[in-house]
Amino acid sequence: MATALLDLVLPARCGGCGSAGTPWCAACAAELSRAPVRVRPRADPGVPCWALGAYAGPAKRAVLAAKEHGRRDLAAPLGLALAHALARLRAPDRPLLLVPAPTRRRAARGRGGDPVARASVAAAGWLIDCRMVPLLRMGPGVKDSVGLRTAERAENLRDKIVLSDRARDPAVEGGKAEVVLVDDVLTTGATAAESIRVLGRIGIVPCAVLVTCAA
Repeated sequence: MATALLDLVLPARCGGCGSAGTPWCAACAAELSRAPVRVRPRADPGVPCWALGAYAGPAKRAVLAAKEHGRRDLAAPLGLALAHALARLRAPDRPLLLVPAPTRRRAARGRGGDPVARASVAAAGWLIDCRMVPLLRMGPGVKDSVGLRTAERAENLRDKIVLSDRARDPAVEGGKAEVVLVDDVLTTGATAAESIRVLGRIGIVPCAVLVTCAA
């Protein structure tokens, strides 16, 4: 009853296009469910990088709504879109681990949690033999990357991304699973490159990077 009354006062609007009446419309769902596109960032992480689309349109608006406007409800549709892409990219008959790229703790607190981790959990829920494992965390001293050039972003992150306690997860130690690094936006590739470098310390080489959109 309370939700219905709230919808009368503040009607639900699509997080991708702003259409009233639904938090995520069929047109935006179709837009993000297309085959992922290969992208090549300036800071090459050494593995193939894929995006659901460009940093524009529904993908951009949904990412910003989830990050900056507290749209936690978008984790489900964004996770489903990621799952569609992962189903196309993954190898058959192998378990899959999704590792969300880390975010600054201060930023996560301001957003009520980590939107990338939430979307990764949602994606894993749609796929057979798939789990989200938060292997990485952001250490102190990382500045906001807005306005930084590629080299500056890399320097800002160097030795600031560290392994979490989940690095000893039994699902990781066996080495049988495919690992995909997941993020919301790929701009220069600096975060992906540093994340993959850190994962390499424990013998994990992700097979791909998958992001919602690429700038």
